[in-house]
Amino acid sequence: MVRTLVFTFLLAAAACTSGPPAPDASTFIDELTQYRTARETSLREDPDAIPPDKRSTLLPLRYYAPDEKYSVPAALRLSSERPIVEVPTSTGTIRRMQLVGTLEFRLDGQPMSLGALAPAGEAIQSLFVPFTDLTSGAETYKAGRYLDLHPTSTGVYIIDFNRAYNPTCAYNESYECPYPPPSNRLQVAILAGEKLPPASAEATAGKGL
Repeated sequence: MVRTLVFTFLLAAAACTSGPPAPDASTFIDELTQYRTARETSLREDPDAIPPDKRSTLLPLRYYAPDEKYSVPAALRLSSERPIVEVPTSTGTIRRMQLVGTLEFRLDGQPMSLGALAPAGEAIQSLFVPFTDLTSGAETYKAGRYLDLHPTSTGVYIIDFNRAYNPTCAYNESYECPYPPPSNRLQVAILAGEKLPPASAEATAGKGL
């Protein structure tokens, strides 16, 4: 009961000025468009991200239509000891990361959670939130997608799945991309964010779980 009350209080705090602002319908589309444009520009300008012979096939990026339903407040329940977890990657190596905490939120009225990670032994610059869902391998990249969140002083965040993006190994198999841990495998379809590359390219790009 106490935990429920605290969680409700933290979510309500998302409206206060010290936490991240709730999505504004008047600017939501514009800000999302700017974000997606910047991401595609970055991929186009990075000479290593996408092999030159695949750029005309893999770009432009494909997305679900923007949907504010998938932008929700979340409360970060901090891990008391920030345990180190060993995260497998697409190249077969293991990456050591610290579990900063668990993001608790509701989507379509259902309680959900995602683990928030950061590189082990480093100062936390952002929270890394890899995840899979029921679209993974069908409409979205089979090895999952990523979210990046900037730390807040309140413990309240906005999880915007419209900004979920593919790991670079979806476009270039030479990249090392961490896989989502079992705790971050959502049993719902997240119809938001970046989709698969065209099917003809996906057959040769990246490795699955």
